Amino acid sequence: MRRIIPLCLAILATACGDEALTKEEVDAARATVERAVAAAHQTRGALEVLGVLPVYTCGEPRRSFVSRAAEGVHARYACATATVEAHDAVTDAVVMTFADGGCDVHGLRFTGQVTFLYRGGEDLMEVHADLRGLQVDGHGLRAQVGYGTCGDETRLFADVTGSVPGREGHTFHIDGRVGMRAGVPVIGGSELVLDGPGELTGPEGTDRLTVTSLLYDVGQYLPKTGTAVLETAEGRRVEARFQEVLWRVGKVEVSLDGKEPVTVPIVR
Repeated sequence: MRRIIPLCLAILATACGDEALTKEEVDAARATVERAVAAAHQTRGALEVLGVLPVYTCGEPRRSFVSRAAEGVHARYACATATVEAHDAVTDAVVMTFADGGCDVHGLRFTGQVTFLYRGGEDLMEVHADLRGLQVDGHGLRAQVGYGTCGDETRLFADVTGSVPGREGHTFHIDGRVGMRAGVPVIGGSELVLDGPGELTGPEGTDRLTVTSLLYDVGQYLPKTGTAVLETAEGRRVEARFQEVLWRVGKVEVSLDGKEPVTVPIVR
């Protein structure tokens, strides 16, 4: 028996060792997650643009609403101005311009210009924002965001493409949706929940990304809960689990190919 026990322990240690990530694997997985976090942050920033104007009030004439919304912009944000443009019988636009030095909104810095199109009437309104003239935290986006309201439900979307901040040669595309939370404003509130598929593209190829229930607090870079899963171009599976206890110290739990997870710091 004395001879068998050490042998069993050795076998167990070897098995556990096979499940542990090497330093090289940890470093590669962390770099992949950092790119995903940076891309999700940019997408969240694009959605936050919708919060600079009030949500359309169902039952109010469109022209009356957009005029009131534009008039209130400068009072709410001294670094921004807005004008109304009538496009046609069913469409009005609010063109918002941020000061050259930038404007801090919901923990993000906006510069440039964004156009909000309001299309429809009192029973159904579609709002689209074109962000191609806008920079979020100094980074340009090719993005369309918007929402539909006054129908059976409020729908939000964000189709965002851009360069991954701080990662030269890497780009991303996320088809984002905003989750609904009871009692929390969907647009312009203190929290935002992001879901959706996407892609990260770099010198090594394209990684498929899925973000699920990423819960953001205003002004925070990391989501405090939720998951991000990446199927990499090399055929690996990287999963990041965001937890409130780790979020507070800038860390995330990462696993690779189902191996034992490790906790790593995330660098912005």
